[in-house]
Amino acid sequence: MYRFHISEDKGKIYDSALMARLMRYARPYAVIFAVAGVLLLAATAFQVILPYIMKTAIDRYIVPQYVKIIVPEGVEIKGYRISGDTMLVNLSELPRGQKIKVEKMKLTVSPEKYIVVRDSAAIESVVKRHPKMFERVEGIGFIMPVSKVKLLSPSERRTLRAKDWNGVIKMTGIYLLLLVLNFIFSFAQAYALNSAGQKIMYDMRKDIFAHMMRLPVPFFDKNPVGRLVTRATNDVAAINQMYTNVLVYFFRDLLLAIAIFAIMMKMNLKLSLVVLSLVPILVLMTAVFQAKVRQVFREIRRLLAKLNAFLQEHLSGIEVVHLMGAEDYTKRRFSEINKGYFKATIKQIYVFGTFRPGVELLRSIGLALVLWYGGGQVIRHALSFGALVAFVSYVEMFFRPIIELADKFNIMQGAMAAAERIFKLMDEPQEHYEGEKLPEVVGSVKFEDVWFAYVDEEWVLKGINFDVKPGEVFAIVGPTGSGKTSIINILLRFYDIQKGKVLLDGVDIRKLDLRFLRRQMALVLQDVFIFSGKIKDNIRLREDSIDDEQVRQAAQYVYAHEFIERLPDGYDAELGERGLNISMGQRQLLSFARAVAFKPKILILDEATSSVDSETEHLIQLAVKKLLEGRTSIVIAHRLSTIRDADWIIVLYNGKIIEEGRHQDLMAKRGFYYYLYTLQLGVTANNGSPN
Repeated sequence: MYRFHISEDKGKIYDSALMARLMRYARPYAVIFAVAGVLLLAATAFQVILPYIMKTAIDRYIVPQYVKIIVPEGVEIKGYRISGDTMLVNLSELPRGQKIKVEKMKLTVSPEKYIVVRDSAAIESVVKRHPKMFERVEGIGFIMPVSKVKLLSPSERRTLRAKDWNGVIKMTGIYLLLLVLNFIFSFAQAYALNSAGQKIMYDMRKDIFAHMMRLPVPFFDKNPVGRLVTRATNDVAAINQMYTNVLVYFFRDLLLAIAIFAIMMKMNLKLSLVVLSLVPILVLMTAVFQAKVRQVFREIRRLLAKLNAFLQEHLSGIEVVHLMGAEDYTKRRFSEINKGYFKATIKQIYVFGTFRPGVELLRSIGLALVLWYGGGQVIRHALSFGALVAFVSYVEMFFRPIIELADKFNIMQGAMAAAERIFKLMDEPQEHYEGEKLPEVVGSVKFEDVWFAYVDEEWVLKGINFDVKPGEVFAIVGPTGSGKTSIINILLRFYDIQKGKVLLDGVDIRKLDLRFLRRQMALVLQDVFIFSGKIKDNIRLREDSIDDEQVRQAAQYVYAHEFIERLPDGYDAELGERGLNISMGQRQLLSFARAVAFKPKILILDEATSSVDSETEHLIQLAVKKLLEGRTSIVIAHRLSTIRDADWIIVLYNGKIIEEGRHQDLMAKRGFYYYLYTLQLGVTANNGSPN
């Protein structure tokens, strides 16, 4: 149990079980994702249409190519009828799928040499002024050499190609309209998709934090805080990247590739097959890339987690680092971890740096093939110039998602690894809060033959028996490692015992509702933890049932009110991290006020009177006396002089109770308690070892 800290990524690009759990978070926002998908498909459709609009503008209006054909019987074709079934037709307007014979014309009507001018009364005046520049082909229109166009005035040029100019304006308008619609749909899609992603992140972080709040203390003993913070921040962000940059776009890219090939094959089958010949090479390159990057990626994630944990631990313990003069040693250790992470990242860069240029090279080869084969077809009038331009655009569009595949693979791999770690955390067993609730708590505590070990049977407590009566001050004494703190951890059920019973008012605490049990107790530690935020919120810990007046009363009761009122904003004063902008003694007084505000039946006090000035120590001692009044109190005594008036004292040594009684009785025995007491007072004891 509690092995979450052993984090190994499976290295899978896709895990159906993890994806099913991730989809549960996306399900509430299915409508938003559906809308985003529709908007994305619309925007993609506009992108696919744009090159075709450009092709149409080029072929029909800018540089139209005309061919002389024999029209099959029953086929309607738009063009200039020469005679009978013979017509002069714009190459781009030839119907697909029809067997149409293209005749060899005596006059090569190509855009490189000639311009076909539509027969219209509006251009008769131009023809009359420049008769030698034009010739009529069997009454279907005017043909003029391109080389002679410069002899015409600008107005004459516009007149001659008015219909083409209007067509260009129309196609330009359609092109711009599609661009605007693409922008609107793309913005709406991005907004919808990212808003859904942010909502999912909100839900996941809320669930992760709520789950961690109910995990038992042993779990946190074995898992660095920095790593747990990463679960709720970096890992959730990695999953959001998958939702917003991979899932919907994967289907977009797939449909885009299908649509592009469909259009290309409709335009020219042979040229499409030439481009398609590169796909097997592309698939092979992608497979090799995935295999190479997977191993590198796992190593990067492992080292990044190690780097984050090291940073968190040593920044939190910076005082110890300075105190022990361990700055250089810590820097060397960090440098070793950082160097490993750097090398792994360089490997990733190498793999990505090989894949991207490889795909770019393949794309360039595809473009070269299009220019070579497609250019030849344009020369042979088997393909229009506009279709060639469109093919170039479509090849660019086809390879773009492949080039982005590396990033999508990286995101997907990161998301799967992050999901694995998050759900491993979410699968950790929580504390069970359900249980009995006593109608009234008197405050008696009893340990019956309690045995406890943190690991296997390495016993920390061995057969502990004691009985704390309601309202009694019960003190626990012993050297470091004797088991004092373990007794407190057991009483609060931070840990469960292996043998024996712990009773509250005669009821085994394992049968009680855990939240109810802990609400009956208040723990005041020597190492006070203060949260950043307002002083009043630190006292009531954001408990809605405790109002500002009760907070003030609690502070007055333990003599904290005076120093709080001296602060610029009083109870609304903002405290920094761990309350470092107030003194240690003031933090201890705040912890007393926090204990009083919750009105506990049992007070557990890890005596807190060290390292403070004499005035604050006096206030703390007065506060302790008031805290002990009228409630069951269990005091871990570090300074034995403070427990002389305790109702009962037990002395722990090596996990066992070796002495117990009142102060006077224990001093009279001249045993281990006497030895500890006189040692603290600087008096030599006759008996220097435990009985």
